[in-house]
Formats: sequence, structure tokens, C-alpha cells
Amino acid sequence: MTRKYFGTDGIRGTVGQSPITPDFVLRLAHAVGRVLKKSQSRPTVLIGKDTRISGYMLESALESGFNSAGVDVVLLGPLPTPGVAYLTRAQRASLGVVISASHNAYPDNGIKFFSAQGTKLDDEWELAVEAVLEEAPVWAASAELGKARRLNDAPGRYIEFCKSTFANDLTLRDMKLVIDAAHGAAYQVAPNVFHELGAEVTSIGCAPDGLNINKGFGATHPAALVAAVTAQKADYGIALDGDADRLQLVDASGRLFNGDELLYLMVAERIARGDKPVGVVGTLMTNKAVEVALRGQGIEFVRAKVGDRYVLEELDKRGWLLGGEGSGHLLVLDRHTTGDGIVSALQVLQACVRSGKTVAQLLADLTLFPQVLINVRLAPGQDWKNNEGLVRETQRTEAELGDGGRVLIRASGTEPLVRVMVEARDAKQAEACAKRLAATLESAQQR
Repeated sequence: MTRKYFGTDGIRGTVGQSPITPDFVLRLAHAVGRVLKKSQSRPTVLIGKDTRISGYMLESALESGFNSAGVDVVLLGPLPTPGVAYLTRAQRASLGVVISASHNAYPDNGIKFFSAQGTKLDDEWELAVEAVLEEAPVWAASAELGKARRLNDAPGRYIEFCKSTFANDLTLRDMKLVIDAAHGAAYQVAPNVFHELGAEVTSIGCAPDGLNINKGFGATHPAALVAAVTAQKADYGIALDGDADRLQLVDASGRLFNGDELLYLMVAERIARGDKPVGVVGTLMTNKAVEVALRGQGIEFVRAKVGDRYVLEELDKRGWLLGGEGSGHLLVLDRHTTGDGIVSALQVLQACVRSGKTVAQLLADLTLFPQVLINVRLAPGQDWKNNEGLVRETQRTEAELGDGGRVLIRASGTEPLVRVMVEARDAKQAEACAKRLAATLESAQQR
């Protein structure tokens, strides 16, 4: 079966348009509540959100939907997505719910769920919810309706958790940091975590007004952080996205480090202290240089589909701990059950403090392959996968690159586009190959 509403990270869309409307969200919560009640007599769910203005409306709809199914609700207020995952586990709740559209602008919003263990839920669970959505509601009797309460110290509890993932014998004292929370869910939490670990902290992107989330700040707009790090003469800048599950890092020179580099750094730090990982999981988009470097050190590298949920599934299947995406979604499963921008940043800074080296020095032996990405607009009904000309050109390009590069052609999950990506040790070769493949695809659509 295919999912009608759930995407790769919950349900997401434009507020006021299906399915992000209060009536649907109420029905969704009711359906989820009924699924929970099949295995628990009195479930409790936690609800957190980012700083979008629509969060108030959707929070109320979720609360009503759960209560109508006989499910109790604990409201957390604005809190990072990984904070909701942590508290769901710590509070022994049945389910965690996050109202967020992550790095999207404020007109969008979404709903995603965490299991009682603080992990993403699988496709089978989502299909079970969608099946109940097609049924008529079954309202709980008045005496069996759920109740709601607020957990007022949720941010403080999550701050303490984040600090606990940093080595007890180390401190961030003498380190100057700029923290950019994208005017999002971590605006209260992130500056305090780093400050309480000893760093001198300057905050930007920490003044949400309901409409400015991810606007000009955060992991998807790192220019503001680069400028602030330079102006403050800081050692590092930490940029999170709207729900704080992804990380971008800037050093004192203004160099931006992406998720692929930071993942490799965390692996290298463990090797240095005698805790060599068996394997690491990236995605189809992970830079080939990371794969080459890891395998050169005898560490297995596996690629999952794009999306942190697929990285997590692969890690769970293999019993490994470290994985991530170039976008900054990083998984450190012996520290947290899900991707966490703050926890990931602490792991990177911990490596710097322990080694006495900068991030650039720790990554001196890793040089990313030049990567060229070209988007080709997809004609309606176009069967590009079976196009003979594209197949031949892809085979020719792969033979030309050999072990020194790779080709990835995939459809966008959100737009009518085909993404043509080529990596090679030589930037000019990568660009020439990508342009050739894109031209082949475009000419095939014109026939």
C-alpha cells in the first residue's frame, strides 16, 4: 500500500490547504488516538511545536482530537523536535508529537510522530493510522475523554539532557560561540546549553515572532552566521534549523562545514580515542570522499535513501551508531535516539576540546569531491528512468569516472524535477559530465 498523507517526515504542507487544516488535524489526532487505544487503555501523548504562528491553531486541534479518543495530552510548548523525542522517552509517554515544518518558511507546517522509545515510527504504523482515517470517528464517552496539562519545565529538562551528552571532564570555557536558532524551536534552549557548559555565547536568530522562522537565519541561511562570527571574532558559529534537528558549523575564518564533514569528524574522533566504529551510514547524496576516507580506515560505509529516517532504519538494522546527511541531519545513537543539532554540535566541540585542534585541523586529511547538481524540470508522465539515451550516457559517464567519481540521477520528492548529480575528483570533469547528462535528459523529453 502507498501512503496518502504521510511523507518522508510526517505530514507537511501549506497551512490552510489540505491536509494542514484544523479539521483534518483533529481527525488525524483522533485516528492516532484510536490506534494507540488498541494496545493501551489510557495512552498519554506529548505535544511540542516550533515557533510558527499556526502552531497555536494546530496544537488546539491535536489536543481536541486526542482527547476525543480518550487520550491524555501533555503540552510542551516551543521545543526542538529532538527535545520532544527525549521527553517522550523520559516521561514514559505513549507517543510524541511535533508541530513543525522544519526548515520551511512560516506559511508551511506539519505534524510528525515519535514512538515511546523516542524514535521515528515505521511505514506500517503510518498505514494503520491512514486506514483509521478512512473510518467514521468513534467518540469517547464523556467519562472516558482525555485530559490535558502543561509541562512547564520542558525546556529546562531538555537543556540538562543535552549537557549530559558532553563529556563530564571537559568544558567549553575560553570558547567564544555564536548560536543561530533560526528564530525557531531552540531559541530558548540552545544558547543556554552552550553557556552552561562554559562558553561565551552571542545569540542571533533567537527572537521569534511567529512569522520569521528560518527567514534569513539558521542552517539554511548560513550567511548571517558567517557575518556574526566574523564580527564577534568568535571561535565557531552553530546554526540550527527551525526545529533544531540539523546543524551547520562555521569556524573563525568563515569556513562553512557541512554534515558530511562533521560526520567524518565525529568518526575520526572516536577512532582517535580507541572506539573505532564498525560502520557508518550516509545517504545517496553523501560525498564520495567520505566513503573513500572511511573505507581507507577499514570502516564499512553504507548508503541509505535520502532522509534521516532511512539512515536511522539502516543504523538500527546493522546495530551501528553513527550516520547522517550533508544537510546536517546527524545521528549519534549512543547519545540520542534521533537527529539533534545541539547534541551533534556538542560532539564536534568535544572533539576540538579533547584534541586541542580546530575543526579545520581535524578535517585536514579529508578533501570533499567537487559535486555538481543540475535540476531538470520533468514533463508530465515522462518515463525518464527507462530512456535508452539516458541509460547509455549514464553508463558512459560512469565508465569515464571509474572509482574517482559517481553519478546519481533521482526524482525530487517535493517538486516535478529530476536531480542530476555528478561527483569527481576534478571539478571541471564533474561539471562537464553533469551538463552532458542533463542535456541528454532534456532532449529526451522534447521528443
